[in-house]
Amino acid sequence: MTKAIQSALISVYHKDGLAPIIHALAKQNVQLISTGGTGKFIERMGYEYTPVESLTSYPEIFGGRVKTLHPAIFGGILYRRELESDENQAKEHQIPSIDLVIVDLYPFTETVNAGGTQEDIIEKIDIGGIALIRAAAKNYKDVVIVSNRDQYGQLETILETGNSTTVDQRKAFASAAFGVSSAYDTAIHNYLGGEHMKELRYGENPHQKGYYQGDLSDAFTQIHGKELSYNNLLDIDAAIALIKDFDASRGVTFAVLKHNNACGIATADNTLNAYKKAFAADTKSAFGGILICNHTIDRATAEEMNSLFYEVLIAPGFDPDALEIIQTKKNRMVLELKDFDLPAMQTRTLLNGTLIQERDSFVDQVENLELVSEEKVSDQQISDALFALKVVKHTKSNAIVLVKGNQLMSSGTGQTSRVDALEQAIAKANHFNMSLDGAIMASDAFFPFPDCVEIAHKAGITSVVHPGGSKNDQLSIDYCNQNGLVMLLNGHRHFKH
Repeated sequence: MTKAIQSALISVYHKDGLAPIIHALAKQNVQLISTGGTGKFIERMGYEYTPVESLTSYPEIFGGRVKTLHPAIFGGILYRRELESDENQAKEHQIPSIDLVIVDLYPFTETVNAGGTQEDIIEKIDIGGIALIRAAAKNYKDVVIVSNRDQYGQLETILETGNSTTVDQRKAFASAAFGVSSAYDTAIHNYLGGEHMKELRYGENPHQKGYYQGDLSDAFTQIHGKELSYNNLLDIDAAIALIKDFDASRGVTFAVLKHNNACGIATADNTLNAYKKAFAADTKSAFGGILICNHTIDRATAEEMNSLFYEVLIAPGFDPDALEIIQTKKNRMVLELKDFDLPAMQTRTLLNGTLIQERDSFVDQVENLELVSEEKVSDQQISDALFALKVVKHTKSNAIVLVKGNQLMSSGTGQTSRVDALEQAIAKANHFNMSLDGAIMASDAFFPFPDCVEIAHKAGITSVVHPGGSKNDQLSIDYCNQNGLVMLLNGHRHFKH
């Protein structure tokens, strides 16, 4: 159902872009209702307007904190035009109908990012504006709500052809308005809870701006080095998510990451051995990488690592004499990891909305491994399978991980075919003299054909673990049976896009 716009309440902080809207509304003989600053703007343009205080019989008070919060305003927005009782009450109390609300909220986030004082920031928490947005959006059956300057163009297009809107148009404006309200309230919540938006040096690249919204102190304490960057934080998140899947009570695990993927990871009996084994898998990619361990870093390990240029070192603790060595390089970022939980949900902006999913928190255990080959499986192969599945879960798809003795031999990451991922992993292992004889191959998804199993076998790999689920699973199982390979199914795909 179309509705004519006969009156408009306009109360905006920023006036840029507003003039064409005022011209269009005046051309349609729409009554303009406004607050102080916006009213003066309308007056300077040569148009008359109705001051809010003439409807409320109250001036702006408390330094402008209260100006629209009155039944004469909110009643005019919220009363239901189709209900006779609402219409009668509006007439009884002389409440005028308001058909369009244009609001531009106080710049709260901008004030935080600009380093405003706490007093400045608190004063930029909009009360009347956010209430107007929610009221108009709630009553979208009768009212148009423009809650963002980016929507001025849409409104102007509507006004060019008249002053009526459809219910679908009003509903779309209302949906966007609740998005504005939600984001605004979230920013305030995060600021008051210590999770205010922090401007980073830049984004993924120097020409992009970057921000972090949250409280990093919940996750770790930075005890040395330069300020963390956008890319540092992406790598740190990937490193912590990976290391959390390895139980520290079952051995020392050390990982080296580059571009969110593990280029080396190993579990050993002490920190030094774990580092050496992790580093050996790819001594080239470790340059400028992210190092993480689930045990305290001791002096011997610090000395071994010291010749390597690395960006970030993360661990739950550092021996004092180890720190002396680590801190000889002033730019190394050293983070003491706290015991904290990663968020249960993950979000990504996409197209004109947001994708939300549960975090992949599943960690494969012995009981969900199914032996589907005739060849018997050893305890070491089981151990390597579980190790490899943890690594492949945190590796970009298409992913292949090759493991032996709880040590990453190599991996193929982010390839457009699984065969390419495997061939990349084999070539990499050969380049760094990592023997694949007796290794296990883990895949983040099933094998639609037996080609990967055959390629792996020819490289010396003797066992395979993958989710299964292809209609051609039996072809890969048959190859294993014909060539004495072990095949395990874990039943869980671990795509990471």
